[in-house]
Amino acid sequence: MKRLLLLILCAGLLGPMAPARASAQQGPPGFDRSASNTRERIGENHWRLTGAVELDRLDMRIFAAQVDIYTDTHKADAVGNVLVTQGGDRISADRAVMDTTTHLGTFYHATGISTLSGTSAVNMFGTRDPDVYFYGDVIDKIGPKKYKITHGGFTTCVQPEPRWQIIAGTAIVNIGHYTILRNAVLEVKGVPLLYLPVMYYPTKKDDRATGFLIPQYGMSSIKGQSISNAFFWAINRSQDATVYNDWYSKTGTGVGSEYRYNYGQNSNGSFRAYLLNQHEAEYQSSSGVTTIPGQRSYEMHGTLNQALFAGLRARANVDYFSSLTALQTYNTNIYNSSLNQRNYGGNISGAWGAYNLNATMNRAEYFYGSQSSSVTGGMPTIDFTRSPQRIGSTPVYVSVASEWANLLREAQATGTPVQNTGLDRFDLLPTVRVPFTKWQFFTVNSTVSWRDTQYTRSLDPITRQITDSGLSRRYWDFQAQMVGPVLERIWDTPDNGFADKFKHSIQPYLNVERVSSIDNFNQIVQLDGVDAVVGPATNVSYGVNSLLFAKVKGGGAVSQARDILDLGFAQSYYTNALTAQYDQQYETSFTGAPPSHFSPMAFSLRAVPTTNYSATVRAELDSQYHALRTISVNGSAAFGRLIQTTIGWSHRGYIPELSGFNDPTQLDNYVNGSITAHTHSNRFGGSYTSNYDILRGTMLQLRLSGYYTAQCCGIVVDYQTYNLTGINTLLPIAQDHRFNISFTLAGIGTFGNFFGALSGTPATTMAPR
Repeated sequence: MKRLLLLILCAGLLGPMAPARASAQQGPPGFDRSASNTRERIGENHWRLTGAVELDRLDMRIFAAQVDIYTDTHKADAVGNVLVTQGGDRISADRAVMDTTTHLGTFYHATGISTLSGTSAVNMFGTRDPDVYFYGDVIDKIGPKKYKITHGGFTTCVQPEPRWQIIAGTAIVNIGHYTILRNAVLEVKGVPLLYLPVMYYPTKKDDRATGFLIPQYGMSSIKGQSISNAFFWAINRSQDATVYNDWYSKTGTGVGSEYRYNYGQNSNGSFRAYLLNQHEAEYQSSSGVTTIPGQRSYEMHGTLNQALFAGLRARANVDYFSSLTALQTYNTNIYNSSLNQRNYGGNISGAWGAYNLNATMNRAEYFYGSQSSSVTGGMPTIDFTRSPQRIGSTPVYVSVASEWANLLREAQATGTPVQNTGLDRFDLLPTVRVPFTKWQFFTVNSTVSWRDTQYTRSLDPITRQITDSGLSRRYWDFQAQMVGPVLERIWDTPDNGFADKFKHSIQPYLNVERVSSIDNFNQIVQLDGVDAVVGPATNVSYGVNSLLFAKVKGGGAVSQARDILDLGFAQSYYTNALTAQYDQQYETSFTGAPPSHFSPMAFSLRAVPTTNYSATVRAELDSQYHALRTISVNGSAAFGRLIQTTIGWSHRGYIPELSGFNDPTQLDNYVNGSITAHTHSNRFGGSYTSNYDILRGTMLQLRLSGYYTAQCCGIVVDYQTYNLTGINTLLPIAQDHRFNISFTLAGIGTFGNFFGALSGTPATTMAPR
């Protein structure tokens, strides 16, 4: 590397100031300018320049102790401290043989520098463009920015003593495109780390480059040691693909792929698929040897958003897996690991003036253990609506909604046949609305709806078994929604350091609904909210919202009004107690609580004093026993751009007298939190996340990750401990400890593998993708 240090020094001296030159003299033809201490004409086509030789031709400059020029063959043979510059490229060598016309040639015992440019290079390595340094016993320049290196290597580190380099028997360095190396060895701090018979390395200025990504190494109690590899294909500016390969020493291998495209809002999507081939594995524990059988499983995840003709738009999604055990074993994200649902679906929608069409096909399956499951969805569901339209100059608005649906409902428990309660349903809902908005402090919206619903199946009122007998349901729905009187007060605070003005608004509301008689309610198969209407019934919902606004001083001259604090209370009264079991306004309506004339009391709080701090609270209190049913608290804080934190707590209360809340095994009390921090230069950083079960005193998962990045390389590590029993997976293994590590090198991206290891760290977001 001493030659490289000398080359860097020379490159700096040849920047804005050129070295001292001899006086220009009449010399060999073919050059724009030449200078040397002495020169002689040895033959008709042979010139020799000696001592501080400098030759200029177009953008190429040659410096050497001696240069022999052959005008008939357009060849220049330079020896002694040779330095050739062209554009952003510089090569120093003991000897160089150049074609003065094509600017191609061969360099012996040479070292070169070539500068990349592009936004990606600046983002990854600081404010200056990175350089590619290469050296070799022989370097052949075979193109304007293309070199063939024999017995040499290259690096993108800008230090005089590079932190890493790749040495190879032969290498083709195509600046602005790719580098192909054969018999390559990666060295970090002079220590050989990795041998590759062939290596493909991107050296292009664009922010996305095709090539292999840095491998990952990991360890796991369940999977053993692991090596993850990936190849990234930059198809074009709007499409890319990644191919994954994973090896697990204890459990087997996996291959996967991801395809993404983005043509703006009118067309974008992604698709990920993975095939896992597991072999049988044995694990030693205090209770003996546990054997997990081998299996082959797959996962698929994808989304699609595509504009079509005539104002139509198509959307699709898939989150599907073949093995619940594999899903819960391999995923790093706690949400994905505890998932028990697989689904797929598609949708086509369009709007033409006041008319809207929405056609959806979806299927979702929920698992309860390895053998029991239930299926929901619609194949298809078609909605056609006419939005509210005013009748002449009257304050009357008319709208119509209609739906036809083939609803899927299946349930299967272990050892029992599938129970199919699906049916076809047609629903028609015309509505007339009359708003009263003359007073700003008091508004009323009155609506009258008539609903006609046809079912192809129904329940036998005596046996409660589903039959193929059709059913018709018709009822009237009268509603009045009142807000007010609204009370407001404004404070001018020009000297306040936080806001110029504050506004407090108290908004009470009262909603009254009357549903006519539905005599055949007990024969309706309850599948969703359309079916869960109880009548005859009068429902009264009431509450109050207290809002605090602030006209906050921003960075500019104009202040901006923002809602900084919301407090809310809501409750409902029902003349028909059955309604309490179907009211979708409350989270605990469907938890098995008995019928009641009163809903739970719902309290809410939302505080956003600044854009860096926020908090939300939601709680429901049982109206009969005055005990807490559920509560959830979430908050976030950001301290500048250096530290971000989140915290959450959820609790399901125990009420001995209330069914649905009197089973101690079904209670929950969870807390979760995360913190992410990095230095001003983003050289050091890390994150911490955890999920803790307070009720059972169990840490469900704890994850620590950290990274260090320098100018041209870095390292990222990730440690995670998983309590698989606490997450309620199907594995006989109680706990898994996972460790993953990867390096980052300039120009080579890193990645989070298919199951999320190392995902979300700044090091993995550096991939040229």
